[in-house]
Amino acid sequence: MSDLASAAVERVYREHRTRMLAALVRALGDFELAEDALQEACSQALRTWPRSQVPDDPFAWLLTVARNHALDRLRHVQMARAKLPAPPPEPVTMTEKQLVDIGDERLSLIFTCCHPALNEEARLALTLQAVAGFTAAQIARAFLVAEPALAQRLVRAKRKIRDAGITFEVPADHLLPERLSGVLTVIYLIFTRGYTTADAELRHEAVRLGKLVAALMPDEPEAHGLVALMLLHNSRSAARLTTEGDVVLLEDQDRALWNADEIAEGMTLLDRALRFGTPGPYVLHAVIAALHVQDRVDWTRIAALYAELLAVAPTPVIELNHAVAVAMVDGPEAGLELIDGITGLNDYHLLHSARADLLRRLNRCDEAIAAYRLAHELAVSPADRRFLAGRLRSLETS
Repeated sequence: MSDLASAAVERVYREHRTRMLAALVRALGDFELAEDALQEACSQALRTWPRSQVPDDPFAWLLTVARNHALDRLRHVQMARAKLPAPPPEPVTMTEKQLVDIGDERLSLIFTCCHPALNEEARLALTLQAVAGFTAAQIARAFLVAEPALAQRLVRAKRKIRDAGITFEVPADHLLPERLSGVLTVIYLIFTRGYTTADAELRHEAVRLGKLVAALMPDEPEAHGLVALMLLHNSRSAARLTTEGDVVLLEDQDRALWNADEIAEGMTLLDRALRFGTPGPYVLHAVIAALHVQDRVDWTRIAALYAELLAVAPTPVIELNHAVAVAMVDGPEAGLELIDGITGLNDYHLLHSARADLLRRLNRCDEAIAAYRLAHELAVSPADRRFLAGRLRSLETS
């Protein structure tokens, strides 16, 4: 096998896989058929190109061959059902306009993978596989799921799209805000998973997906806001944990470890998003993240922004963040009162950790110890458990 041919196939597949898959799914209406056809085209390229030469446009070659394979398979299936001999395949070539239009199909692919008819786990897995190119093994490892179960989840999701006749397209204008929100939620869930498990690959892939959506939908401020939010959070990732993997609080982080380029890029995107007018939830979150990377954190403004978020996108976690910010402005008693009024987070270790910290600041040590113990029991991350155990020891021995 020619090293040149092999490298060319690998490069085109890596750079254009999502575009080619999107075009094939659009043409065929079947995820599994599109994936199989693309793999067969790559296999044929590895067999053919070393004997001849790499085509002038390897992307168009792979896409054309993949479509021909898929159409040929469909013809054979139709002939078999009718019990007639299959006619010789008629080759299909990609026109220049079709090639130009493929860039737009990536957005349709993302919206299809994040369709509300699929459950959240299926949307996450399908987006990571179809759009990001992750293998089933990689996704299973990232989300702590057995690989066979994850593979079955992907198969069911693809077949549901086919059998339910889910249209492969960007939603109509009146449906776009809600559907876009669903897409951004999936991307942020991928990032959050990578952030909480210190999985840099997941974080970077979420940022890449966010940038793709923002590039394809340049007039959507929430898309720019989400990318800004992820970049600003990610900029501090090298300082969040010690070399031993222990948690470092924001006020104790070494700012020299923060990624200045990501902060600058995030600020630029945030500025662009804010120019559109009334900010949405992701833009507001990004403004808060931007305040956290300033030399002096403006807690008064952060508390006000969380209050604004509660008005537009109320959740118990936002209530908790608002309470913590209020405690920084008005004192631990005010924050504790708000935390004790939150419902729905009984199993969320960060609520009990925040409550314990406020009780500690109020010198209510026995209550703080009990809250830290509960937070430690609920925490899953080893880094979080070590941090909470350290807080417990410091209180118990004081």
